[in-house]
Amino acid sequence: MSLKSIMRELKELKDGIGNMSKRGDQSKLWRSRTRSHVAPDEAPLESQLSEQSPWANLPPELLLDIIQRVEESETAWPARAVVVFCAAVCRSWREITKEIVKTPEQCGRLTFPISLKQPGPRESPIQCYIRRDRTSSTYLLFYGLVPSEGESDKLLLAARKVRRATCTDFVISLVADDFSRASNTYVGKLRSNFLGTKFTVYDSQPPCGSMIQSTARLSRRFHSKQVSPRLPACNYSIGTVTYELNVLRTRGPRRMHCILHSIPVSAIQEGGTAPTPSALPQSLDEQLSPLHSSKGKEPIVDTISPSIRATPVFSPGSREPLALKNKAPRWHEQLQCWCLNFKGRVTVASVKNFQLVAAVEPSHNVSPEEQEKVILQFGKIGKDIFTMDYRYPLSAFQAFAISLSCFDTKPACE
Repeated sequence: MSLKSIMRELKELKDGIGNMSKRGDQSKLWRSRTRSHVAPDEAPLESQLSEQSPWANLPPELLLDIIQRVEESETAWPARAVVVFCAAVCRSWREITKEIVKTPEQCGRLTFPISLKQPGPRESPIQCYIRRDRTSSTYLLFYGLVPSEGESDKLLLAARKVRRATCTDFVISLVADDFSRASNTYVGKLRSNFLGTKFTVYDSQPPCGSMIQSTARLSRRFHSKQVSPRLPACNYSIGTVTYELNVLRTRGPRRMHCILHSIPVSAIQEGGTAPTPSALPQSLDEQLSPLHSSKGKEPIVDTISPSIRATPVFSPGSREPLALKNKAPRWHEQLQCWCLNFKGRVTVASVKNFQLVAAVEPSHNVSPEEQEKVILQFGKIGKDIFTMDYRYPLSAFQAFAISLSCFDTKPACE
């Protein structure tokens, strides 16, 4: 059997499971509306259907070879969705897929939702673009160089701007049609102060590593008994973005500074590693477990995500958070404007354009090459279209949150 036929059958199997799940939901809806004590015929559960599939009984050696070939051949979206289908077939397929698929830092590719909260590659950046919709105040992050004609680009994250009396919130979700903070698609938010000069990045899950005890701030939105146990109910402060005040109203680009409490400065030192989460939180108890230990709590179960064998442990001397600053542009006499080398990724002049590099001291022992490396760059390429390229040690979620700070009004910084 050829690789194409295998992937075609995997897609058909995935579609069959989805259709069966829908019929099961309709059956539950019918039972809720009737008062009859006669139970209707129930559709098989999704787990039972997948385990009864002949694909679940493949020899491990053959299964490993199949998934390896699929992972190596489908490197770009939307074709890479087949790798996700492999992990959704059954438990044995999921475990092997987790062993084969690497983190973005290791392979430079985004596969599962947890990849959006893992550090990017160290060498070449992951290139994305943001589409702004002014009417709905939404911002969509897509995986790709520029928008394609077929509208088939992979949606990574979505954000909605919510104006309040004293601040502005950017609620970040995995989907573009559900921005409820009680939803399991909620991944975090960005909140500004009244002047729009300081922004705080909140994550829906606690940072991994020992830094949480000293730097993580827990914000309970409602009591845990008031919501479903599978829904997130916490916010953890993982970083801040600050824009300098322009008191004298002088001409020039914005000056911004970022403090990432969830990433130690040792991550960019030689041999350093950045915290890498292995799974998204499945319940409120799992979110609170790193901060509040209690009896009877089970460890977090890794579902459909790359396996991380160990969580980085930071020594007491390496708890200093990573600081970023915008790269200073140069004044171009002929063009009469400030310029930065975006290597062709930015084509329209805008006050929002920026490049972030590490802000370190000589005592941090960071090499000059690492200090000059652009960790995040953001810029305009068309009407309501912006590019966003990020690399290690930032994740897609952190880079997106920092970039969203440019879209808020800053009268005191212009």
